[in-house]
Amino acid sequence: MIDQIDKMAPRWKRADILIFNTGHWWAHGKTSKGKDYFQEGDEVHEKLDVLIAFRRAMTTWGKWIDENMNPARTRVFYRGYSAAHFRGGEWNSGGTCNGETQPILNETFLGSYPVKMQIVEDVIHQMVTPVTILNVTRLTNFRKDGHPSVYGKHFTELDQKKPRRIQDCSHWCLPGVPDAWNELIFASLVMEKKWKYR
Repeated sequence: MIDQIDKMAPRWKRADILIFNTGHWWAHGKTSKGKDYFQEGDEVHEKLDVLIAFRRAMTTWGKWIDENMNPARTRVFYRGYSAAHFRGGEWNSGGTCNGETQPILNETFLGSYPVKMQIVEDVIHQMVTPVTILNVTRLTNFRKDGHPSVYGKHFTELDQKKPRRIQDCSHWCLPGVPDAWNELIFASLVMEKKWKYR
């Protein structure tokens, strides 16, 4: 449902800090097996462009935040989605990322800025409630070396030497890249407090 908020949303109103994110699950291959089925009210759209559906869902989210959150009580963050680094295919078509030991050091090898993140920024700029964007999309784009690849659970020693299964090139090792996200949130909260009490 792209025109409704999760049924747990009323609980969010009591939070001091809320951190939202989405992104990877809006990729074409992961939405209803690529058929792009989306429901709005009672209508099921059998063919709706993922970017249109994403904008509508983000607009629904933004309206809910504006109508339900008290900025004096709750600090709202939106964490952008992180980059994936598949070579030779995607997650479901033989893409790999094993053997990466260094981050990308030259910006010219980075992917372009995702349209979905531009949609996020557009929606947030139209909102009344202040939302801090933690733009980890660009940050994670450099870190092709931080994914579990063949070192996740259920991989055997043979899989690590000659991968035969789907590799994880979209999630992150811990400790690792997500720790930087936490540091950004912490720094944002500290700086806000510092400026508030000057």
